[in-house]
Amino acid sequence: MEFTESNGGMATGVEDSTVARLKEQLRQEHEMYLRALADFDNYRKRVESDATSAAQRAKRDLVLSLLELVDSFDRALQHVNDESSAIAEGVKAIFRRLQHVLEREGVTPIQSLGQKFDPRLHEAIDSVHSDEYEPGTIIEELQRGYRWGGELLRPARVRVAS
Repeated sequence: MEFTESNGGMATGVEDSTVARLKEQLRQEHEMYLRALADFDNYRKRVESDATSAAQRAKRDLVLSLLELVDSFDRALQHVNDESSAIAEGVKAIFRRLQHVLEREGVTPIQSLGQKFDPRLHEAIDSVHSDEYEPGTIIEELQRGYRWGGELLRPARVRVAS
């Protein structure tokens, strides 16, 4: 009987060490699973962020191209007489629609004329001596600048009084 009891005791000790080893292995496997899950979640977020950034860059390029069209309309409309012709009215209507599309997308013009020069918003093309304007005041806008949401899309190209 003594032999059986001690044998039973050894079996329990072996079983306990096996259970402890298996529990440790299970814990390690669970940690690896959690790390893999976190890595995948980080990967998914990075892919989504990259896709959003790529779409935003593509949209920005398209908007910049549309601004070139706006500039062309601005130049063309400067040469339209005050007379109301069907063609002039049609061009003006198309121009207004283009401006509306840009506004809907969050593109807004920067008001520069008469404002103080701000290098974050303006690109000085020329400096002109003026007794009429205070130095640093924008006296002419050569190309309108635009914001898109909170960021500068294109600086205004201006002449500044000196």
